[in-house]
Order: sequence, then structure tokens, then C-alpha cells
Amino acid sequence: MNYLGKIRARSVQASARDANCPSGIHRSPKRVLVTGGAGFLGSHLCETLLAAGHQVICLDNFSTGMRRNITHLKRVDRFNVIAHDIVHPLDLEVDEIYNLACPASPPHYQADPIHTTKTCVLGSLNLLELAARTGARILQASTSEVYGDPNVHPQVESYWGNVNSFGPRSCYDEGKRCAETLFFDFHNTHGVEIKIIRIFNTYGPRMRPDDGRVVSNFIVQALTGQDITIYGDGSQTRSFCFVDDLIGGMVRMMASPSSLTGPVNLGNPGEFTIRELAEQVIGLTGSRSQIIHRALPVDDPRQRRPDISLAMQELDWRPKIDLSSGLRQTIDYFDGVLTRPARELEAV
Repeated sequence: MNYLGKIRARSVQASARDANCPSGIHRSPKRVLVTGGAGFLGSHLCETLLAAGHQVICLDNFSTGMRRNITHLKRVDRFNVIAHDIVHPLDLEVDEIYNLACPASPPHYQADPIHTTKTCVLGSLNLLELAARTGARILQASTSEVYGDPNVHPQVESYWGNVNSFGPRSCYDEGKRCAETLFFDFHNTHGVEIKIIRIFNTYGPRMRPDDGRVVSNFIVQALTGQDITIYGDGSQTRSFCFVDDLIGGMVRMMASPSSLTGPVNLGNPGEFTIRELAEQVIGLTGSRSQIIHRALPVDDPRQRRPDISLAMQELDWRPKIDLSSGLRQTIDYFDGVLTRPARELEAV
């Protein structure tokens, strides 16, 4: 499908969603800043916002975001791209801010843990100061990792978590926790309109082949005939949300009444063991890959499943795409990516 066809399809989807959206979703066009806009989630969000008629500023330092994710969007005159790192202050005039800027997979956020913490903390501070100056509403893409290796299952927003403050994952886990603190402090002190979502494992087209997260790892290994690597015995659980569902919830959260600050869990409550995921990927790809086991990484959560009662009640949101359907779309995407010439893959 060409770009215009994609935009029309997105517009039809948006209209269908809007029919059942909470009051306030039908909004006049806005000037919207999406940080991390060239990333996996960010590029889908930019596409959705453009389809809804907004002017979109995509800001990214391209450390993990890929230029090819947004190439097709540059044909729209309401879309602008700025290369910038949010650890440095910025000055723009905007109505809404979605903060998605931070590496989200362990190999990427652990590659430069100090910068990851700076992105979460200094980056949030810079964006909150921008929101305070402009009066913009701002949404923070937080994470289920704030719950750490949970002692409460499924995880509810009121749970404070079980997080190691100095482990290999701490730059991300604690960075995101500190960002949430900053958001509430700016809300309570300066009256900034904030929205906080906690994203659970999300997957879909435009993930990086070298992303390092379990869905992309398994699919790439299966398609290339490598052994599928499971860390630990594979009994640990995750819940997998398809990207379209997640973006729909994110947009609904931004449009919700100002009294709903969050945090609100967004994820699919369907729970699968890692071994079950590997077996599904092998089956759907027809791969002959064998499953092998490696030692479990430090602080790797044993279980992860969101309680989405709050999102269902306040946003009238629930995921609709099951794991099998979402995996098929993601496999098709990676199959196309892996067969492209190497020179195309390097143009990130």
C-alpha cells in the first residue's frame, strides 16, 4: 500500500475508534511534539496523529530511532523532523507533547546507562519546563519496568514495585520512576497538565532487527534459521500488546479529561510463558530452529501482566489484536526487512 493509501486507512481506523472514544477525542487540529518520533512506537504515533489532521513535529536523536520509519511521512507538509537530544533544552511552540524518547530494550539502554538516565531525568525536566512555558499538555511514556520483579500479580497502578536501584537495568527502571516523580511535581507545583501511561511489552512492525527484545529476537532467529535463545527455563511470563492497540490507548489517554493524570497501565492482559512465545513463532514461520537455553539475566522479571481495569473504566480501552494475529503481521514485516539489500538496512 502506498503512503496516501496508508493515511486513508489510518483515517478510517481513527474514525471508527473515535465513534466509541471518551468525550474530548474529537479535537481541533493541534501542533504536537513527539519525542522519539522515529522509533518503533513514535513513528506509528506520528502516522496516527497526521491521519487525525494534526501538525506533527518528530524529534529524535536517531540513536535507536530509524529514519526509514518516517521517510513516507515526510511527504506531508504538516510533518516536520528535528534532530535533537532531549537532554539539551529546546524551545518550541506546541499544544501537546508525547515523550517517547528513550532506548527501551536492555541492550540499547544498557549500552550507555548514564545517558539513559539523563534521557529519563534531564530529558523529562526539559520537556516539562517547555510544557510549563507553553501550557502544553504532556504525556509520559513510562513503563511496566517501574514494577521491577513484581511481588504483586497482575500489576496494578497502586503497586510501588520491587526494583533494584543499582543493577544493570536500573538506569532505565529507576530513570523512568524518577521521570514519573518529576511529572507529578510539575503538576502539583506548576499546574502542568500531565498524562502518564505505563507500557507493557509491545511489539509489531518497525521494531529494529537488533532490538534485543524477545519478540524481535525470536522472529529474526526463526527467519534466519538460527537457534532460538531462551534465557532461563522459559517459564517466566510476559504479556504482549500489538502496536496498533497501544497507540490507540495512548491517544485516548492524551484526550482524556485533565483530572485523569495516571499512571494508567496499557498492555494486553493475555499472559504467555517465554517458551510458549518461542513455540508460536516457530510454528508461524515454519522454521526448523531449535530452542536453546542460556542463563537468566540479572534482575530479569519472573512475571509480567497488566491489570488494565483503570484503562477499561476511564478510557474505554482494551486491546483487540490477539498474539497470533499480531505475530503474523510482525513476521511479515521482518521477512521483508531481512530480504532487503544491506545498503537499505544501513540507511537508518
